[in-house]
Amino acid sequence: MNHEQTVEHIRVALSVVLDREIPELDADARLVEDLGLDSTNVVELMMALEDSIGLEVDLDELEPEVFSTVATLADFVGAEALGAVS
Repeated sequence: MNHEQTVEHIRVALSVVLDREIPELDADARLVEDLGLDSTNVVELMMALEDSIGLEVDLDELEPEVFSTVATLADFVGAEALGAVS
């Protein structure tokens, strides 16, 4: 999965979690400050991504920096997806 596809999975998951349409998603968008994610939304977002991409992520091991921007989350998800495939 490439970076663009990962961002699209995040966009769809965010639309579900936030219960609103997100037609476009800027990679520089901050998840908390710009999109309004809270700690509960973060857990829901990761669960949605796990379901859509087939990842297994230990939420206790996630660093807060992963959720800084869409790009940092996409990088993390992409790396986890590669690890799952290897």
